[in-house]
Amino acid sequence: MLFGLDGVEIGLIIVFFCLFGGILSGFPVAFAIGGAGIISFGIIAALDSAGLLIHQAIDTGSQMYRDLVNSGVNPEKISIFRYPDLPRVGEPVFASGWETALDRNVSFIVNRMNERVLAGQSIETLLAVLMFVLMGITLERSKIANDLLTTMARVFGPLPGGLAVSIVVVGAFLAASTGIVGATVVTMGLLALPTMLRNNYSPELATGVIAASGTLGQIIPPSIVIVLLGTLAGDLYSTAQESRAVAAGCTDALTYLGEPAVVSVGTLFQAALLPGIMLALLYALYAFGYALLNPEKAPAVALSGGSGEPITRAEGLTWLLAAPLGLIGGALLMGSVGLIGSQSITVSGFSDISEGASLRTNVSEQCKASMIELHGQEAWDKAVAEQEAIDAAGGVTESQKLSEEEIAAARDAKIAAAAPIGTGVAVMVVLLGLTLVFGRGIAPSQSPQPLILGAVGLLLVLLVDVLLIAPTTTSGQTFLLLALPMALALYGCKEAAARCATNDLIRVVFPPLVLIIAVLGSILGGITNPTPAAALGAGGAIMLAAYRKLQDEGRSGKVIIWSTFAIIICLLIGVNFDLRVNQGVVTAETWIAFVMAYATYLYALFGLLYGCWVLFASGVLTPVVRETAKVTSMVFTILIGSQLLNLVVISFGGEHYIQQFLKSFDNEFTVFLIVMLVLFILGFVLDFLEIIYIVIPIVGPVIYGGSFDPKWVTIMVAVNLQTSFLTPPFGFALFYLRGVAPKEVTTGHIYRGIIPFVIIQVVGIGILWFFPSIVTIVPDLIPN
Repeated sequence: MLFGLDGVEIGLIIVFFCLFGGILSGFPVAFAIGGAGIISFGIIAALDSAGLLIHQAIDTGSQMYRDLVNSGVNPEKISIFRYPDLPRVGEPVFASGWETALDRNVSFIVNRMNERVLAGQSIETLLAVLMFVLMGITLERSKIANDLLTTMARVFGPLPGGLAVSIVVVGAFLAASTGIVGATVVTMGLLALPTMLRNNYSPELATGVIAASGTLGQIIPPSIVIVLLGTLAGDLYSTAQESRAVAAGCTDALTYLGEPAVVSVGTLFQAALLPGIMLALLYALYAFGYALLNPEKAPAVALSGGSGEPITRAEGLTWLLAAPLGLIGGALLMGSVGLIGSQSITVSGFSDISEGASLRTNVSEQCKASMIELHGQEAWDKAVAEQEAIDAAGGVTESQKLSEEEIAAARDAKIAAAAPIGTGVAVMVVLLGLTLVFGRGIAPSQSPQPLILGAVGLLLVLLVDVLLIAPTTTSGQTFLLLALPMALALYGCKEAAARCATNDLIRVVFPPLVLIIAVLGSILGGITNPTPAAALGAGGAIMLAAYRKLQDEGRSGKVIIWSTFAIIICLLIGVNFDLRVNQGVVTAETWIAFVMAYATYLYALFGLLYGCWVLFASGVLTPVVRETAKVTSMVFTILIGSQLLNLVVISFGGEHYIQQFLKSFDNEFTVFLIVMLVLFILGFVLDFLEIIYIVIPIVGPVIYGGSFDPKWVTIMVAVNLQTSFLTPPFGFALFYLRGVAPKEVTTGHIYRGIIPFVIIQVVGIGILWFFPSIVTIVPDLIPN
């Protein structure tokens, strides 16, 4: 053996040095990774041909090995790490020669490019990366971040460490709207760092909080890291659990686990929400605590400026806190007692299929023992009892077509159980009511009459819904009945919105907040998957940026505003009317609704194209598209290069060797802790993209092949990867900040400043380690 090392170990060392040599060479990382794979394969193939690389494999023909297998040990669990005393036999690292390995690699790289880059199942999800990048860069170029920083600094500045806290708030806000670390760090570094230094803030605290807050986009959804990790996690978890089920003696993962082995990007977005908010709170608490202990290094600063009518504390508490909470709480209370609910009378023409047992019980003895070990004896006994009851009742009831009488009876039952107030009407009343309340709170000295008329209109909407609208009322009739009271309500809300626009905080925060709620709400609520939501976000960002550009130029932005209303109207029509006009019998009501929906769609499309033209004419759209193409191309090129490097590692047995080492530990937590430590250390020298595409496919079959919740595993890895932006010497957030920091801020200031936040990241990982429910509670509450 060369240098006393196993041939596979030498191969891994060669790949390691080629990779880092390529990264440090100055070549673009995307090409350096692929080049490292080609060069390392050539070196390993040459050494193997010269007979210098010998792999010490277990001699499967030895008596000791046969005795071990006969004793009941699974051959899959036998490795040189777990049983180092077993006889070994020397063999080349390329079992069939490097020529065969090269031929396989070429074939595999073509197949993998086709599956993961060109036409595979994950390509639709990866398209969300392009859309989110476009959304983020558009918002960053629209100067929305400038307004947020200025406004939040005025709000939090008077608090101890208020400027630092405002940076965290803006960082979290930009994370949910852009998700691009570079843009966030550069923007906040240019705008906020000079202001903090002028107000005697410690350079360490100022640079640390800017760099750390800028990385929140890696965990707070919509996160590109989670999109990329999610596409891998879904495949790795499904494959690993299938292998685990077969090893347990079961036919498939569904039988063994009792549930499908599936994890989606949308579910991961739900899981990442609370951990992202937790990290932002930890950052803000540190900044506030630092200011209390070192008031001279993080003083309170009262910034001038702002607009809006001054209000008393009592007015603020009444109209901006108590009234909104009362409005929302009242709606929730009415929903809990059945006054608000669904009024749908749609029934299925087929009966429901009866539920099966919680676990499959018609399995082999080996699978039964494995399932009892996994789920417990009580769960197995419960499933057996459920199956016996089902069998006694004649088995699982199949779906059957209902008769006209049965359909009519089911419809009558739904009509009788319908709530007096529909959910849609209640949501609309709450939203418009909040607008009226905030309008009153922002300008309490102005005439309340328009707002009172709006409130009366909302009460009439509820009254009409209770007295005149029945579940059998058509959508067209409902629209006509609600038209007059809704017009009165909208009159009051128009006046309230105009008053709210005089307040800087609402004027700056509300537009991007609506966009964030539209994108994240559609994903977190399970309405759609990330790709259409990302497209919605990209289109909304373009229109928002165009409106901002028109305002800066003193031009009217009414086209954009009316296009936004057109989208809302189109969605409302789509939800409430049956727009299928290709059926045999189409009512006049359906045709009218279809024409209106199509007209609003065309106007919304015109508004989007107009927004693109405004940005193009002002010189904003071209650099946005160019930067989006550059970032997206980099991601996909790294994906291709990393696949090539992975195949090289697989070809000489490196992947199997690493997985055997990890599987030699009996404790799952120990294995996962080792992986997390390795990822943390690699974060010092590798970017998150390289770690995702090079390291995760190797260790993924191990960490996703156990009993851990895949959502928890993925979010733990994502939070760990977030630290790769902060850890020197290759922390990209540090590079971005160094490039825009004033001369008086040194690299030492930046490095010292991020140390507390790296520690906070580790603390955050520890909290998620001991309290995994922080990750799983939101996906468990929201139906998928």
